[in-house]
Amino acid sequence: MVKHDPCAATVEHALQEGAVEHDPCERDHRTTATIGEVDLQLIAQGRQLLLYRCMGGRICHHRGQAGAVFTVWAPAAERVSLVGDFNRWQDTSHPLRRVGAGVWEVFVPALGAGTHYKFAIVDSAGNTVMKADPYGRAMELRPHNASKLVTARHRWRDQQWLAQRGRRRCAQAPISIYEVHLGSWRHCRGAHPGGRDGAASVGAPTSRWLSYRQLAHSLVDYVADMGFTHIELMPVMEHPLDRSWGYQVGGYFAPTSRYGSPDDFRYFIDRCHQCSIGVILDWVPAHFPKDAFGLGRFDGTGLYEHPDPRQGEHRQWGTYIFNYARHEVRNFLIANALYWLDEFHIDGLRCDAVASMLYLDYGANGVNDWVPNRYGGRENLAAVTFLRALNTAVHERFPGVIVIAEESTSWPGVTHPSEAGGLGFDFKWNMGWMHDTLAYFALDPIFRSYHHNLLTFGLMYAFGERYLLPLSHDEVVHLKKSLLSKMAGDRWQQHASLRSLYAYMWAHPGKKLLFMGGEIGEWREWSEERALDWGLLQRPRHAGLQQLVRDLNHHYRSDPALYRADAESFGFHWVDANDSSQSVISFLRYAHADAALSGEYLLCVANLTPVVRRDYRVGVPLAVQHVEVLNTDAQCYGGSNVGNLGRVDVEAVAAHGFGQSLRLTLPPCAVLWLKPTLLTKGDDAAPSSR
Repeated sequence: MVKHDPCAATVEHALQEGAVEHDPCERDHRTTATIGEVDLQLIAQGRQLLLYRCMGGRICHHRGQAGAVFTVWAPAAERVSLVGDFNRWQDTSHPLRRVGAGVWEVFVPALGAGTHYKFAIVDSAGNTVMKADPYGRAMELRPHNASKLVTARHRWRDQQWLAQRGRRRCAQAPISIYEVHLGSWRHCRGAHPGGRDGAASVGAPTSRWLSYRQLAHSLVDYVADMGFTHIELMPVMEHPLDRSWGYQVGGYFAPTSRYGSPDDFRYFIDRCHQCSIGVILDWVPAHFPKDAFGLGRFDGTGLYEHPDPRQGEHRQWGTYIFNYARHEVRNFLIANALYWLDEFHIDGLRCDAVASMLYLDYGANGVNDWVPNRYGGRENLAAVTFLRALNTAVHERFPGVIVIAEESTSWPGVTHPSEAGGLGFDFKWNMGWMHDTLAYFALDPIFRSYHHNLLTFGLMYAFGERYLLPLSHDEVVHLKKSLLSKMAGDRWQQHASLRSLYAYMWAHPGKKLLFMGGEIGEWREWSEERALDWGLLQRPRHAGLQQLVRDLNHHYRSDPALYRADAESFGFHWVDANDSSQSVISFLRYAHADAALSGEYLLCVANLTPVVRRDYRVGVPLAVQHVEVLNTDAQCYGGSNVGNLGRVDVEAVAAHGFGQSLRLTLPPCAVLWLKPTLLTKGDDAAPSSR
């Protein structure tokens, strides 16, 4: 029988809720431990979803003394000691004691913010390893990689944003994401910060990263002006290698100190919210690096990773795979996700490399390099259980927060509810659309008519999941070229094609994501070592491209036809998908099922060859004048200014199954968006029968 903790809920209530909602440092100090028996039982069961409130190094008062408590999970350790600045990194003066469920802890008086520390862990063979705190809320940079005590003092001012977020239905909302690597968006003069002694990194460039607080103004103001709804940050969890881009995480609970303190990061997020911008974090639950200070072989055994290398290692990546079959590991990851949502008010998580989690043979080299599941299949059943539990926990505790899967296979039901057999994600990256579309626009226009299906095939499956259309950092690195450089033809055609790609993408069903630099038309591939080529904006075509992206976002956010029915088949209708000989496609986006009757639709017509097509007829639902609300060939975007003088009269000529049509001039390598004018009193225009 578990004894009642006077400062916590009953065990029965805690088990029903799945976590204990209290600060474990504020306990009845008559107890000898700072962690209570309720927490220990929940930890043993893998059901303490608020692990970050009772594990790791935390400043607190204990028995009337100010100091810090340090709690760590290391069930196979023979001995655990605390080392740090305060004891000259000697492992004899501050031993931790085992308190149950594989948990060790110690309270050290007089320690405060800024203290650097690690755990010295002795395994069963007598070997000692120095490990950073898996739950540490701050870390220093390489080469020391020590954990650091911090306090949270930021006063949030985003209550209105959070209240509105909780009422939001993300599937029916406009979502346009600007993906950012904080260290290379823009630089300022100076050396990069160094380690404990403050020295600059060896070989550091003469320009340095902007801080969280600098970015809270320069980046946030820029994103707000450009009209994006969200910023997605490539991983900001502490990582040892600058060139890893953050995907090899060393401190899952620590915002990287490259750009400032955790409170500085809170300031950044708070200002995003005050400017009506959501923040999505790139999150890495699939694998972790083998650095000696990290999670790998933490207590001398395969603790966070599976001990069998066929199940516990990504050999092609040189990393460990989390052991999703172990409930304590699932608990660690789910608690980590909730930590960022709770402590930092994050609005969404993009789960990296989900495909690698779902398949046991992912990256395997032959049948002897992986272990089938209990049914003989290749599906990782434990990972499926984890992902469903993750999405359930996030959505129950933080309504309005979105979880996005980077999943590149045909796994069914990624965005279907967990209770219906799906994985429970809000959105899935549409990697098929991205691959096909970029392949099409890389073709010389003379050959595009032979590959028309690359544009049309995606609509065969567009409504089976809730999709996000990504043009991410992955597409502009590793000799893949920048987006502008991928486009076929001469310089003029490359710019025109990229403008067409963006307008086609923003009109296509699915939420949007664009990696930084794509909006200014960078010629070079992205590199984490340098800032974006902002000087390109001195050239009219690059400035025009930026203006186009700005206008696309503002049109998108103001027109429900472009987002409200993204995941519904009634929200999209081909006008003509078959004009391959002229490389023209045309389609309608509807705001709701009856939008053809009310005029709440948008017509998109794309002419994807450098030929002006005059008198091109397109059927429309309503017999009213249509306004040309966007033309990517407009002079202000760097185009040749061919178009329809802003308006097109409807003609009583049947086309494409409609009783009336528009006779258009299609600019070269360009996309038109047209909207019906509002019906005025006395108009007898009516939708034609089909």
